[in-house]
Amino acid sequence: MLLLGKTFPDFSANTTEGEINFHEWLGDKWGILFSHPSDFTPVCTTEWARVLVLLPEFVKRNTKVMGLSCDSVSSHLEWCKDIKSFAGCNEDEPFPYPIIEDEKRELANKLGMIDNDEWDHKGMPLTARAVFIVDPNKKFRLSILYPATTGRNFDEILRILDSLQLTDKAKVATPVDWKAGDDCMVLPTVPEDQIKTCFPQGVNVVPLPSGKNYLRKTACPKI
Repeated sequence: MLLLGKTFPDFSANTTEGEINFHEWLGDKWGILFSHPSDFTPVCTTEWARVLVLLPEFVKRNTKVMGLSCDSVSSHLEWCKDIKSFAGCNEDEPFPYPIIEDEKRELANKLGMIDNDEWDHKGMPLTARAVFIVDPNKKFRLSILYPATTGRNFDEILRILDSLQLTDKAKVATPVDWKAGDDCMVLPTVPEDQIKTCFPQGVNVVPLPSGKNYLRKTACPKI
């Protein structure tokens, strides 16, 4: 079982860009590994097309993306043509991120990506729509598993990246429905005598019936 905060397993895999070692490929960047049930399927195609459109946003966040699907590299390469067409991209340009082949589900099983409610025509289990975020230190930071029938929300994935990168550098947490630039919550571990030093922009304590001063809001720090 993969645990948040632990080193994400390294692996080597055959991809649309050749053999890749995951930790080496990641380098000093953040990484997102997406798994997909199968090539040439409607929901997966819309998702990968969305990643193509949002790629500049991932680059802006120092983040690389990689996919996994339970088909061969040759199938992936043909599927990439459909993805680029659906996204409205130049079909002559190379596909900008690698997709792993995992026909035997070896990596999907290792990483806990299998959806036991979904099977292909050969009677093999399909992968769920996993989202794994790994930081530049190769630490496992986030996991979301969607069933095969539910497409991912990539605006939420970008929001999560913004939150992770902000809270790594500032002593804040991001509240419900937070978006980049919104007010944040001061971490409960920050003592009162450090508030002015840590948050020169000021802190607003929200009064509560309990009388406890734990809801401390501050403007979103610039990082």
